[in-house]
Amino acid sequence: MKLIAVGDNVVDYYQDQETFYPGGNALNVAVLAKRLGHAASYIGIVGNDEAASHIVKVLKKEKVNTDHLRQAFGENGMAVVTLDERGDRVFVKSNKGGIQSRLKIVFQEHDLSFAAEHDLLHTSVYSRIENDLPQLCLLLPVSFDFSTNREEEYMKKVCPYVTYAFFSGSDLSEAECRQLAEKAHQYGAKMVCMTRGEHGAVLYADGRIHYQPIVETDIIDTLGAGDSFIAGFLTSFYEKQDISCALHEAAQTAAKTCGVYGAFGYGHPYKLDGGKGSEKTRIL
Repeated sequence: MKLIAVGDNVVDYYQDQETFYPGGNALNVAVLAKRLGHAASYIGIVGNDEAASHIVKVLKKEKVNTDHLRQAFGENGMAVVTLDERGDRVFVKSNKGGIQSRLKIVFQEHDLSFAAEHDLLHTSVYSRIENDLPQLCLLLPVSFDFSTNREEEYMKKVCPYVTYAFFSGSDLSEAECRQLAEKAHQYGAKMVCMTRGEHGAVLYADGRIHYQPIVETDIIDTLGAGDSFIAGFLTSFYEKQDISCALHEAAQTAAKTCGVYGAFGYGHPYKLDGGKGSEKTRIL
């Protein structure tokens, strides 16, 4: 399988560690698909700061194809993460995607030809390429992570062009997950999956609901587990066309991610507060 991920990349800055880790849904899925033994490419926009430099080095080390990566003058996307009273990580602020959110990806003919060489394209609500989906889905199947965006008009806009739709649904009951899945399917998504944290996952396809419990593991950090689930499911289902097997392998992949800091490691020491570092990342 050849997967291409398009869109968001960030670094997640852990305040308690004074360290940032590469991340972002699209970038995470590309790296994790590659680690699962598949060819992977990434198209996105990075800045020209320390965070961007680290991301580029990591992608090269992980052997993710970056031939169509853009680099622009400006700050890379950065999210600040802290610990809540239970010790769980929560996002507290960000620079709203940095330079990529302001420039947005403009596809050229050579980008489209390159994308068409792959078997599947993955992107997300944070990638801001919704208007390109009608064109992209004619080239190859599209996987889309809606995260927590369940707005009806947004779903109507995106779902007609999506083969695999993923939602974060840890706040939803099983009945609400089924309703959401049926609605996304009605709007055009072929297969709809809700990841529900400690409650596992629910997937709707061909009029049936499939359930997947979590795989027990020692948890260090849950950040990126949902993205790992997506990568595990997409790669397994493409190869085996077996929903139950793909869900189980997705849960295993997510469990492994919970054993490292960040979505897939590569922590980089960094001082955010004060002086030059704070100024150049423009955290709002």
